[in-house]
This record gives sequence, structure tokens and C-alpha cells, in this order.
Amino acid sequence: MKLTVEHKFSLTVYLWGAITGIVSGLLAYYNEAGWLLGFLLYVLVDKFVIAIVRELPEDIPEPRMILRKAFWGWFLFWLFFTMMTYTLVTDFQPVCYSNQSLLYKMVESGNASIKCVFAMG
Repeated sequence: MKLTVEHKFSLTVYLWGAITGIVSGLLAYYNEAGWLLGFLLYVLVDKFVIAIVRELPEDIPEPRMILRKAFWGWFLFWLFFTMMTYTLVTDFQPVCYSNQSLLYKMVESGNASIKCVFAMG
């Protein structure tokens, strides 16, 4: 199966989003503003795409257009992987604020594999 240039471009942008998202999530664990460094890695997306794909789709006439064309694809992958990595690294425990909440009802009905921790205050 041979991928077209457009598909290679998209997959490469998504891969860069995943890589920078994981970096952001790990850095955010150590410093509150660490996610910002991963976000700033977006400016290297053009270098990453050129290094992997080596050719551009027809609708991207020059390399400096990559940043504009790749933003939303990169951003959504970056955001997802940042949140997922941060949640996994911090061992996130959801908090039930009320016995009327959806989380509490799911836990009590046996549909969730967590224990409900109530917030104090």
C-alpha cells in the first residue's frame, strides 16, 4: 500500500503532535508552565515534516506554508496527548463533589472501576 503525499503529510503532522503532547505532559508534571515548552515545539513542525516526507502536497507551494496548514491537526493531537500523559503521570483520582453527580452514580452502580473520593469543604 502506497501512501499519497497528502496522507504522509497528515500522518507526520499527527506524529509530531503526539510527540510534543507527550513532552508537554511530562514537563507539566515537573513544572506548571512545562506544557508551554511542548506547545512552542509547534514551530518545528515544518522541519519535522520536511525531514520525514521530503516533498510537499500540491496545495502547499512552499515550506513556510506548513505552519499554517498543519496547525489544527497538530493542535488536537498535542492537546489530547498532553492531557493523557499528564493524567497518567500524576495518577489522577477523580473527586465526587455530590452524591447527585454522574460520577457518583456511575461508581455506586458498579459501572466505574474507581472509588469515589469526596472533596472536603
